Amino acid sequence: MATKDKASKKQNSLIVNNKKAYHEYHVLETFKTGIVLTGTEIKSLRSGKVSMNDSHARIQNGEVFLYGLQISAYDQGTYNNHQPDRVRKLLLTRQEIKKLIGKTKESGLTLIPLKLFFERCWVKVDLGLCKGKKTHDKRDAISERDSKREIDRAMKHGNR
Repeated sequence: MATKDKASKKQNSLIVNNKKAYHEYHVLETFKTGIVLTGTEIKSLRSGKVSMNDSHARIQNGEVFLYGLQISAYDQGTYNNHQPDRVRKLLLTRQEIKKLIGKTKESGLTLIPLKLFFERCWVKVDLGLCKGKKTHDKRDAISERDSKREIDRAMKHGNR
C-alpha cells in the first residue's frame, strides 16, 4: 500500500502555479477540469515550457474555453507543431457549466486558471471562480503576510 502512495505522488505533479491570481483575485470556489491538448503540447508541458500570465476562461455556446495560456512550441516538433497561444477547450460536466454561467452573469465573477498539473497521465486545470481585489485589499494582504513572517521569525529566535 505504501508503494501505491509513492506512485500516486509521483504521478500527480504540478506543472505551473498561477501565483498572480491569488494576489489579484479573491478565489471563491475551485473546479478541477480536464483540458483538450495535442501531442506536442503535452511534450512541452512535460518540459515545463508554459506561462499562465493573463490567462482566463470564458463560456461560449455552453462550453468553457481557456484563453491566454502560452504553451511554447515543442523543440523537436515538425510542421505539425501546435500554435503556442491557441484557445483550448476545458472539460466540465453540464451541471458545472450551468452553475458557472449563473455565477458569472449574475455577480460579475471571472474564471481564472489557478494551477496546471498532471493527474496520472492526464493534464488537469484548477479553475477558480474569482472576484477582483481592490488595491486596499492587496495592501492589507501584503501587510498581513509581512506581520505573520515577523511573528514566525521572532518565535523561531525566541525558541533557541
